[in-house]
Amino acid sequence: MPPPRIPIATYRLQFNGGFTFADATAIVPYLHDLGITHCYASSLLTAMPGSTHGYDIIDPTALNPEIGTEAEFRRFVDALHERDMGVVLDVVPNHMGIGKALNRWWRDVLENGPSSRYAEAFDIDWHPIKRELDDKVLLPILADQYGAVLEDQEIAVVYEDGQFLLRYGEHELPVAPKSWIRILSHRLDTLVGTEEDAAQADVMELQSILTAIRNLPGREERDPERIAERYREKEIIKKRLAALMEGSGKIRDLVLENVRRFNGERGRSESFDLLDALLNEQAYRLASWKVASEEINYRRFFDINDLAAVRMENPDVFRESHQLVFQLIREGAVNGLRIDHVDGLYDPGRYLGQLQAWAERELERAGEERPLFLVVEKILGRDEALPETWPVHGTTGYDFIHVVNNLFVQSANERAFTELYHRVIGREESYADLVYASKRLIMRVSMSSEINVLGHQLNVISERDRRSRDFTLNSLTHAIREIIACFPVYRTYATDGPEPVADRDRAYIHMAVARAKRRNPALSGQVFDFIRAILLKQSDARTPRDREEQIRFVMKFQQTTSPVTAKGIEDTVFYRYNRLVSLNEVGGEPEQFGLSVDEFHKRMRERQARWPHALSASTTHDTKRSEDVRARLAVLSEMPQEWKAHVARWRRLNRKHRGDAEGERQPDRNDEYLFYQTLVGAWPLHAMGEEAYRTFCERIQRYMEKAIHEAKVHTSWVNPSHGYDAAMREFVRAVLDRSASQAFFDDFLPFQERIAHYGLFTGLSQLLLKVTAPGIPDFYQGTELWDLSLVDPDNRRPVEYGVRTALAGELAPLLSDAAPGRSEEVRALAQHPRDGRLKWYVAAAGLHYRRRRAALFQQGEYLPLESGGSRKQHVCAFARVLDDQAVVTVVPRLLATLTADVKNPPVGAGLWEDSWVAVPPWPTLGSYRHVLTGDILTVESVSGRRVLPLARVFQDCPLALLERIS
Repeated sequence: MPPPRIPIATYRLQFNGGFTFADATAIVPYLHDLGITHCYASSLLTAMPGSTHGYDIIDPTALNPEIGTEAEFRRFVDALHERDMGVVLDVVPNHMGIGKALNRWWRDVLENGPSSRYAEAFDIDWHPIKRELDDKVLLPILADQYGAVLEDQEIAVVYEDGQFLLRYGEHELPVAPKSWIRILSHRLDTLVGTEEDAAQADVMELQSILTAIRNLPGREERDPERIAERYREKEIIKKRLAALMEGSGKIRDLVLENVRRFNGERGRSESFDLLDALLNEQAYRLASWKVASEEINYRRFFDINDLAAVRMENPDVFRESHQLVFQLIREGAVNGLRIDHVDGLYDPGRYLGQLQAWAERELERAGEERPLFLVVEKILGRDEALPETWPVHGTTGYDFIHVVNNLFVQSANERAFTELYHRVIGREESYADLVYASKRLIMRVSMSSEINVLGHQLNVISERDRRSRDFTLNSLTHAIREIIACFPVYRTYATDGPEPVADRDRAYIHMAVARAKRRNPALSGQVFDFIRAILLKQSDARTPRDREEQIRFVMKFQQTTSPVTAKGIEDTVFYRYNRLVSLNEVGGEPEQFGLSVDEFHKRMRERQARWPHALSASTTHDTKRSEDVRARLAVLSEMPQEWKAHVARWRRLNRKHRGDAEGERQPDRNDEYLFYQTLVGAWPLHAMGEEAYRTFCERIQRYMEKAIHEAKVHTSWVNPSHGYDAAMREFVRAVLDRSASQAFFDDFLPFQERIAHYGLFTGLSQLLLKVTAPGIPDFYQGTELWDLSLVDPDNRRPVEYGVRTALAGELAPLLSDAAPGRSEEVRALAQHPRDGRLKWYVAAAGLHYRRRRAALFQQGEYLPLESGGSRKQHVCAFARVLDDQAVVTVVPRLLATLTADVKNPPVGAGLWEDSWVAVPPWPTLGSYRHVLTGDILTVESVSGRRVLPLARVFQDCPLALLERIS
């Protein structure tokens, strides 16, 4: 039987050399027992050797050999199909890995330049602003200035198997055959006419090879036949040269000696002229990595030089890069796709339409008529909706994380937390101003090349019209930078067709330009108006060429706003604005401090109406903190005064561990505040021995190192401050030294224990909401047990599936429908929540029920439920209703202000007093079965309402899933 068309529950697996197809096959029975229907797999295509994530694909046409063989993959798929399970595959359409020139497409481009068969595959500007790069690719791979690296003999030409190559460290680069003439003809005159007949024949063969090389069509050729001729003839030349080098000692000695001379002699600058001239003839220009931000002429994934963007809008690129994916879909090995970084594409809507059309054809060939399950990694801004014209089932779930996370933040304490934060860091800081400044920073230090390209494109456009020709290049570039810095969303989606800009995108463009004008009163508003008209596709275009250039600018602009926003916010602001860091999550809005139950219900009803099959994530491979860390930190929002007192005490106790350099406090107040929140959130649940504690301390040190580098305030990856880095490492080490920080730990540990207690039950509430709310519950590997991971690579650590499998066996009897009432067993689990059994049980019981009632959750109405009584603000409840079926979810929230008891779970009549939750209206009162405990609850009538007392709902279990049975 095939897996369900729409997943019921997904489980994310990170495949790499440490977790292979064989490893995944071994855990398929466990995942089925958990209630999973689809493995949500990271990319399985060939990536850079040693890749831990798979996003640096170097060959999209083959499975990654480090993950396993095709036979092992088939065994994995067969194991899934035996249990009616499937695969949702991560597809990476925006970029490819190009590190070390191991990507054959990229290597071909480096050898053949703009006439390469794959020149159109990559988004390369072959005629950039810097004229020296005409028909060349800038390769910013050198650790130092080009001249220094060259004369230090770090770059060397070598001969291998009929061809010449360049080596620099781990990089191996092709040498264009046309430039071989320099090496092969050097000193050749010393052999002509001086040797016996046999040797002269070898010399004549070399001269013939040189003639063949001279006759090769150049890389400036664009005629397909001439390009094909060059590819064909150069392979023949390689074979002839290899045979000659093998058969003639004289020629071999000449060539190898020439190679030695070309590589120069250290200390003799002029000896490197030969190699320098050879390098200048290549279709690439080697440069220091530091010049990438300003001069790089290929589009990257964000600012990562080793990830080159591909032109997926090119039909040939689309077809070749997806051939294996479509084959797997046709064969039924893959049942759905997750599209990575959809905003990086030239035209996301068109790409998704093409993908769905191709997939439907493949499915039809397999005898199926249905759309492919398709979700996109899309970060939505505040109040931004996913374009409903896209043929997808929804997003990967960052929007869901944001809504659920805020439900457990006490919004009434926002002002107190803001004042505390400003007092701690010693200044007032507007989040909006911080976003603006950080995006401008990214455009200045990481992506200035992309902005300069846009500026020059716009300058060309402005020069074509007498009404705009007086706008200077500087003013145009500045205005572009300001509009992007003020852009309210990641990007807009104007197309290159005749269609007008959509209303929603028009609003965002108007908003960005208006904000940019307000922030730049000294700059002529006419410049902003000129750009706005082009972005809105309303500018006059007197010729088709004018229109083409304007559209090209719009499309490139849209591809630029997304990485600037991602780098500026996710990878900068989220490490700078530390008011309450549980809110600093991908897809989140740290400005929003909490969400009411009513607003939560509104968002969920919209989700059910528009995107009922979107993924409901809680942790992903890209989240800044795991769901359980965020659940703990949300608890802090309920106790601002107590938190304020502890932070003040800790700062005073740890003052002696801070450094000072040239009047600069190290670490600064903001970084120290982030450190304390991190400790509260990530502190392990169980006592640690020496080895475990050392590992934990190292994890915190690595996290803080990443945090301060991403913040880019005192240090960064590009320009590290070794002094500040060392001061942070030493501060973390000293504070966490258990032998010397007794006063700190005496205050920290009891407080952290309380936060951890409330965090456990908050985490359970988040979990049940994910399982039962609209959408498809998605589990990141290992998070079915408590997981206190931080941002990658911390969250990429191996998962102990042996522990989980044993736990599944232990708890399996509780999942049986035939099992009698199990309230005592569940109460026992709730009394000892730290061991993770309760979290696993809630996940498994909820998923098993969801699998049995798939239609109810996929199609059922979302019905908010009223609550009442003295504790009503501490509960969130809703029902899923379909025909005569109904299931009610009830979870507690804001536990720190609900109870001071940190020894017991939040259960029982003494806690919930007179509070109640209403149930869906039916003609009779009826009754409900508690899915987790098996207890039967009878509906009561209170003031005309059909209700269940929370004292009964939460009698034994701190959360409830209630199935209507009569």
